[in-house]
Order: sequence, then structure tokens, then C-alpha cells
Amino acid sequence: MTISAIVFGCAGFSLSEQERAFFRDANPWGFILFSRNCDNPDQVRALVEDLRNTVGRGDAPVLIDQEGGRVQRLSPPHWPSYPPMRMFGEWYDRDPEAAERALYNNIRLIAADLHDLGITVNCLPVLDVPAPNAHRIIGDRAFGGDVNVIARLGRLVCGSLLDGGVLPVIKHMPGHGRAEVDSHLSLPVVKASRSDLENRDFVPFRALADMPLAMSAHVVYEAIDSERPATQSSTVIGEIIRTEFGFDGLLITDDLSMSALQGSLKQRLLESIEAGCDVGLHCNGVMQEMIELAEVAPSLTRGDRVLSFLRDPEPFDREQAWAELSLSRRESL
Repeated sequence: MTISAIVFGCAGFSLSEQERAFFRDANPWGFILFSRNCDNPDQVRALVEDLRNTVGRGDAPVLIDQEGGRVQRLSPPHWPSYPPMRMFGEWYDRDPEAAERALYNNIRLIAADLHDLGITVNCLPVLDVPAPNAHRIIGDRAFGGDVNVIARLGRLVCGSLLDGGVLPVIKHMPGHGRAEVDSHLSLPVVKASRSDLENRDFVPFRALADMPLAMSAHVVYEAIDSERPATQSSTVIGEIIRTEFGFDGLLITDDLSMSALQGSLKQRLLESIEAGCDVGLHCNGVMQEMIELAEVAPSLTRGDRVLSFLRDPEPFDREQAWAELSLSRRESL
């Protein structure tokens, strides 16, 4: 059966019969989980298994945003609270070696949490470079303002996730750090020159263009395409992401239901795919919206290579990692 180039969310802790029937017929490439879907480990494992059973693919990707800080869908009491990535960027300024070791342990622990649940994709790292006047939607989710540090720590995060049996998603390509509004609510327009973008915002994404997955930014870059956000711009995707960066992996849209995009959901998906995105992302689990998108979602044309990046986790002592991480954080203060 043809796999649709779409990732869907679901409504709650378990699937309704309507959701099961819909996912079976729509056959999305994968699924994404949010806090509304995560109550306890046994429940999440059952939900993940049920989602995969609906499409009859044991390797169907299940995604989540488990960054740490403000963005973590798995939270106490059943899962630890992890620090935001900014903490590691600041730590790196004081003690690079200790910060890198701590970050590796931190991400391996996150990956272990996910792997235990059957979740195979984490939408991390954030490679955006925050600007002074930018909206806080990125904020401490980013490592900081040094593009070379962002690239270095971003690669470490990717390697740590892969070592833990989880695929990373670099985001938000080609850079969300200058956005002065929240793209969930309105469309950010970046007025920086192309040279400024190339010398700053694009640097981390160019450095990690060999990664298997990336998420697009719902941001207009006036110097490149003054009319369309990157997600729907064949110029940004073709000239910058695919050619200048050399990214040959799977490009996923940011959430299609975000208010930065205009037009119907069908239009949003089709324009994104036409521009060069490989997979649409729809997060809210609203059935009628998913039905509309499934009617027009094209077949997946780029995806097999992505799953080949998945491997069994490398040996890892979670208790030792927690002890090291706790000690190193105390010593860094």
C-alpha cells in the first residue's frame, strides 16, 4: 500500500475506533505525540504499538518534541525534567569538555526514555541562532549566539540520539532565530541581507546538512523570497536548503495548522510539497482536518534512506550517566 507523505497526531491517550480506521486507510508515513498523548510509560508504549498496528508497519516513525526546558512532552512524575539547551551552551563557554560530556549524557538519557517507549524520532536539535530582538519562541531552546558552538553541540546532540537508537530532526531550517513574532500565531518576516543570513543563521544548518531529517521554518526571508515562507518557497528549498547546504535528507514541514501559513490546510500541504518539502506535519489530532489532508497527501517519494540511519542503542549505563550529570552540574555552578 502506498505510504502518504504526511505525519499525523492523535487526540488522546488511546486511539478511538474512528482514528484506527482512518489511519489504516490514510497510511501516513508516521505519527507525532504531544503531552495530551502521554500519561504513563505503559500507556505510551501501548499507544505507540497501536499506532504502528493501524498502518501495519512496525518501523513507522513515531516522533516527539523532547528538547528539555519549555518543550518536553514527557514530564514528571514518570519522566525526568531536563534542562534547556541554552544551559549547555553557557556551560560550554566556561568548560567545553565538561559541557560536551554532560550534554552527551543528557541526550543519551532522553534517547533512552524514548527508546523504552518505542519512539524513534526526536525533533531535536534546535540549530536556530537567536537575534537580540527576536521573539522568545526560540529563546533558551537554542544553544546561544555563537554559530560554531551551535554547530558543534548540535552535531553532538545528533550523534548522541543516534547512539541511543533515535533519529534526530534538525530544526528550523534554514533558521528561525531572527523571527520577531511567534509563527504559531502569525507569519515572521526576516529582513536581514542574504550575506548576513549566510554568515550567521545558515551556518549551523550547512554544517549539519548530512543529517537524515530536518524541519522547515514558517518564516519569510525577504532577501531570498519576499512572498513565501521557507516551507512553501521553492527558492529557499531549492537554492538554499538543497543546493547551498547540500541537504539530501527528508524535509518535514513545521506544523501545517500554525497560523503563519495561509489558505486551506489542503493548500498549505500541496504548496509545501510542490516547493520541495517531502512530508507534511499535522499535529493537533483534529479528525476533520486530518481527513482533509489525507485527501490530497501525495505518496512518499523519499524515506527509505532515513530509516537506515536507525540502529540499536550503543551500550549505556543510565545510573552512571545520571550520577556524572548531577555531579558535573554541581561543579559547574
